[in-house]
Amino acid sequence: MKRVMLLLFLVLLGAAVYAQEAEAATTAGVMKYFAAALAVGISCIAGGLAVGRIGTAAMGAMSENADLSGKALPYAGLAEGICLWGFLVALLILIL
Repeated sequence: MKRVMLLLFLVLLGAAVYAQEAEAATTAGVMKYFAAALAVGISCIAGGLAVGRIGTAAMGAMSENADLSGKALPYAGLAEGICLWGFLVALLILIL
């Protein structure tokens, strides 16, 4: 987990440095890109964790009763929606 957090921090730091060069070193411009990266990064990490736990539980339930496969699919879709909302928030941050 520490490696993932370190990698995430380095990627965000690289995005901030690139954004600073691209937008004439204005603080508002850098913070805008940093906020968008945080929105996508955190939501995708949370969505991945949620899908992992839901998928594990769904596979366990389906191993006992195969009829539950249709009931488990919407829950995985809801968890993946977390990533989509993070992406949409990032787009709104960058556009506005």
